Amino acid sequence: MSGFDKMKDKAEQLIGKGKEKLGQTTDNEDLEAAGKRDQLKGEVKETGHDVRDKAAGAVKDAKDALRDDKR
Repeated sequence: MSGFDKMKDKAEQLIGKGKEKLGQTTDNEDLEAAGKRDQLKGEVKETGHDVRDKAAGAVKDAKDALRDDKR
């Protein structure tokens, strides 16, 4: 995952955390729920990027192993 993608995902989670806390402080349930949603979206995106990177690494490892077998 690019560093920029990781920063965007973390920023979304951090903004969501702030919204949630502000919602709790002001007794605004809608803002609190929006914050929780933002946090979850950031976590899902981060997990998706991690899975994609691991899959790409596994494909690269498999290609490298096949190349080594042919030599």
